[in-house]
Amino acid sequence: MTVVIGFEGSANKIGVGIIRDGEVLSNPRRTYITPPGQGFLPGETAKHHRSVILTVLQEALDEAGLKAADIDCVAYTKGPGMGAPLVTVAIVARTVAQLWGKPLLGVNHCIGHIEMGRLITNSQNPTVLYVSGGNTQISNDPSPGYNIEQMAKKGTKYIELPYTVKGMDVSFSGILSYIEDAAHKLLSTSQCTPEDLCFSLQETVFAMLVEITERAMAHCSSQEVLIVGGVGCNLRLQEMMGVMCKERGARLFATDESFCIDNGAMIAQAGWEMFRSGHVTELSDSWITQRYRTDEVEVTWRD
Repeated sequence: MTVVIGFEGSANKIGVGIIRDGEVLSNPRRTYITPPGQGFLPGETAKHHRSVILTVLQEALDEAGLKAADIDCVAYTKGPGMGAPLVTVAIVARTVAQLWGKPLLGVNHCIGHIEMGRLITNSQNPTVLYVSGGNTQISNDPSPGYNIEQMAKKGTKYIELPYTVKGMDVSFSGILSYIEDAAHKLLSTSQCTPEDLCFSLQETVFAMLVEITERAMAHCSSQEVLIVGGVGCNLRLQEMMGVMCKERGARLFATDESFCIDNGAMIAQAGWEMFRSGHVTELSDSWITQRYRTDEVEVTWRD
């Protein structure tokens, strides 16, 4: 049996998870929360991670009932993400690997989300929609996306917003600027409410995502959709995607916030897959890559 410990800290969440052959043994995490309206800056976020990472590591071992000798491999988030937090986690992971005498693995954060989604949902060969805004959010009360989702539930009037789809690409450029420009006039003249604007924003963006997902399914003759990433927790997105899947006779897979939001277990799971297929990161290569594209990863563990 192979046991992998994973360290995640690419944004405002620091997590340590342990996976044993597809079983999540532990997955504690902490979230760096700033005052409402303020963003989490790289330096301050890294400081938070440094202050709690050893505590979270011990929690992960205790919860799993394991000790260092039981771990086969140490995985960490190599990127993408915020530089200072990523460096903090990489240094700790490198140190732990050397102290414990274990091999090290740098994991792509996005691949971690995907592999965790596949593990939890048991989807076989899905078209994957990875939707995340964790590295760009500007407020944390608890997050702008969550606040918009709650307000959108109370909205009833749809306001037409920019809708840009090109093949299987989308463009969100201008949609927030449009709302900012139009909001004052619309709200001051009682043409709509803030809830209506949130409802309209959510419906428009999610409709774009559903359209490109359906197009990808058609191209690949796919009958499964897997939604991963923090935004994947949104129930309205899941509902809209579910309608599309039902119309196509396809199946929708999604996870709850315990696994769709950044966590250590997802890094451990991707690390487990990589380690079992022969991947190891040499110490000299165990740094970070802030702009680490998903398609830069050679996935050798799947057909």
